[in-house]
Amino acid sequence: MVEVEHWNTLRLKIYIGESDRWKGRPLYKAIVERLREIGMAGATVYRGIYGFGKKSKVHSSDVMRLSTDLPVIIEVVDRGYKIEKAIHEIKGMIGDGMITVEPLIVVWMGTRDEVEKFEEDAVRES
Repeated sequence: MVEVEHWNTLRLKIYIGESDRWKGRPLYKAIVERLREIGMAGATVYRGIYGFGKKSKVHSSDVMRLSTDLPVIIEVVDRGYKIEKAIHEIKGMIGDGMITVEPLIVVWMGTRDEVEKFEEDAVRES
């Protein structure tokens, strides 16, 4: 394994509801597919078990308060310019939600071939 530290990285988090839709499909799936199409490094969808949003309505997976609209967070980590592109691509898809962006330092591990590809991409970014 080889390590690469990358200092110009951002984390994008998209907060939506599980029942949100885009053209009849679950919004979280539509967003992840769009992120993949535009070449993001990866995306992960988290389903919350308890929370509330700007309307202060509690959403819970508790059997006594079973919600059909649990919180969903889509998380993406990539270079700054790619995160900016992703925001412009997806923000029109979100009717009710929130997007946050945070700077990160990434210690990336992989095989020598993967690291070489990663470093080539970093050179193209400059």
